[in-house]
Amino acid sequence: MIKRKTLFIFLLPVIFATGFILASCKEEGEVITKPDEFAHVYEASENKLLQAVAQVFKDKGFGTAAINQETNEVESGYLVQDDWRTKGIARVKKINWKECELVLSVITEKKASNGWEMRRLLGKKQYDTFFDAIELQLYQEMYKVK
Repeated sequence: MIKRKTLFIFLLPVIFATGFILASCKEEGEVITKPDEFAHVYEASENKLLQAVAQVFKDKGFGTAAINQETNEVESGYLVQDDWRTKGIARVKKINWKECELVLSVITEKKASNGWEMRRLLGKKQYDTFFDAIELQLYQEMYKVK
């Protein structure tokens, strides 16, 4: 039973990342000037939430994510595929003693003749999928044995 659960936990992010990459390569997306941002509130400490976001970025194929403890931000490197590149940025803000707000932005850009054009490829549903993966990872971070 435990092996199935562990396998599911590790395969789920890989499946999501593959879906996002394939979706971003097929669609052209709407050109935008400012990246979309979506927020979600979690019952966790800022530090645990930052660690969970960094791990989800890594699991989804964004490479290593840099955690900035001073500004409470996590920024991934660019995931480049063909003429597309994608980057994740998350900011954590403490609301009260037990809740933190996470503002997530996934920036997708397409190579154009004059540089990189920012495009909207992800909608609310895809961001909700990210938030669900972060919540799952947050539980894992909270219950790690030190």
